[in-house]
Amino acid sequence: MLSDAFTAFAQIFSPRLRGVLLKAIALAVGLLIVLAIGLNVALNHLVDIPSYPWLETTLAIVAGLGIVLGALYLVPAVSSLVAGLFLDDVADAVERASYPGMPPGTPQPIARSLAYTVRFFLIVLAVNLCALMLLLVPGVNIVIFFIANAYLLSREYFELAAMRHGSPAEARALRQANAVTVFLAGLLIAPLLMVPVLNLVTPIYGTAFMVHLHKRLAGRRRSRLIEGA
Repeated sequence: MLSDAFTAFAQIFSPRLRGVLLKAIALAVGLLIVLAIGLNVALNHLVDIPSYPWLETTLAIVAGLGIVLGALYLVPAVSSLVAGLFLDDVADAVERASYPGMPPGTPQPIARSLAYTVRFFLIVLAVNLCALMLLLVPGVNIVIFFIANAYLLSREYFELAAMRHGSPAEARALRQANAVTVFLAGLLIAPLLMVPVLNLVTPIYGTAFMVHLHKRLAGRRRSRLIEGA
């Protein structure tokens, strides 16, 4: 698994994926800016600030820091959305580079891909907003943030990669049969969310990593079926 993680991280900066990486980063930054503006507008409408200059300045600084922190908690949701949009580009590049002798995956129908991506975006957004509400509970919010995103992102990235080679039900079954392995892989993805700048490459890294993991687990499953035949 560690070799898959290192290989995936190296590949996201390769010429094959550099263009996709830059587009994904640009989209993620744009979405975070839009969400931050939305948070700021909501804050201004919900909070009635008395007209004291010193208080306005203090609250503006606190609000700014709050928006930055809030944006950090929104990165996983943005990451899940970006991953769904660029999945096939990333997966195709990784499969061509690392598995040239194997049949390539089939891109998902646009409607199914968008529905799956939006559904996961809303789930991840809800979970991370809940984690944000626990901000005043020292330590607990970080643990929840880390574990919840390790599970959610590993689940999404793996199933998206697996659906290029089978139905959604088959992808889900393969993930469930290897639930511990997939979750442990998620623990190698989640730390990136806490590192500024690097958290922007999470969708590309997570997708590439899960393409490798899927190939390995699917190959192991085929070997067991052949041995049992």
